[in-house]
Amino acid sequence: MKEKECIVCNKSHHEIPLTSFDYKDTQFWICPQHIPILIHNPQKLVDLLPGAEGFEAAPH
Repeated sequence: MKEKECIVCNKSHHEIPLTSFDYKDTQFWICPQHIPILIHNPQKLVDLLPGAEGFEAAPH
């Protein structure tokens, strides 16, 4: 099983609280500090999350 760590900063669940999310039949984790990237700038996840190049930011 893959270690639970933030996809952005790589901090583990031993260091910081993590929130899990499922995408393309895979479970990923992200810390509270980086959830805004997932919501507002998901294109920054291109090298971290497969298929992120097609994501669009939330409308404001």
